Amino acid sequence: MTTEANKTDTSIEELVEMTTEIDSELVEICNDLGSQTAEAKAIYMTSRNIARKLVGDETLEDKVRQRCVTSTGDPAVADIMRFVNDPIKAGVAAIKAGAPILVDINMVKSGVTKRGHNCEVICVLDKDEDAEFAKKHGITRTAAGFLKCKDILEGSIVAIGNAPSAAFAVCRMIEHGIKPAIVIGTPVGFVNAAESKEVVRGADVPSITCVGTRGGTPMAVACVNELVAIANDDECVID
Repeated sequence: MTTEANKTDTSIEELVEMTTEIDSELVEICNDLGSQTAEAKAIYMTSRNIARKLVGDETLEDKVRQRCVTSTGDPAVADIMRFVNDPIKAGVAAIKAGAPILVDINMVKSGVTKRGHNCEVICVLDKDEDAEFAKKHGITRTAAGFLKCKDILEGSIVAIGNAPSAAFAVCRMIEHGIKPAIVIGTPVGFVNAAESKEVVRGADVPSITCVGTRGGTPMAVACVNELVAIANDDECVID
């Protein structure tokens, strides 16, 4: 029998192996909407319990910090997060209202949980697929995408994990009176990332951002998914 044949004869059951010990109590209390199997629930709850000890668990902001810590594997990100104009309340209300979620790149769209909400998740790049609008105005595709979404920006949930130029574009629309329900801005990098997040914090809208050059898709996704989790948690009281 050939080596290739041996590979074919290997059963799926022989290849299946748990990557963590399953704690039935953790599985039972897991409320993460993205975790559907026992293994996934055990991993999530173990990570979350570690994050609770590192971050604290006194406020709803702490819950967002916890998820960002688990999504990045970096406890220090809890200290660089900023919450302006009561974003948890605004974000949860928008989730419950089924507001569109506008994101800068498909990685963010892919990471947003599909469960626990009726919001349409829209990657703004799809609004300028051939980049004609971006080329016409000499701007980035993500900035162009958000400008193309100006008619649905009002009351939306904006999540930017990659593109500082997108954050600047959104803030320009806010200055002209088009206001999303919340802006989650965690663009990452050395060119304009820190500056764009500072501009978001100064905008007249609820926002969740981080300070400096760190950030990225995992943080933006974590913020959105935690807002969804809070919106589905009857025990979370929002004043």
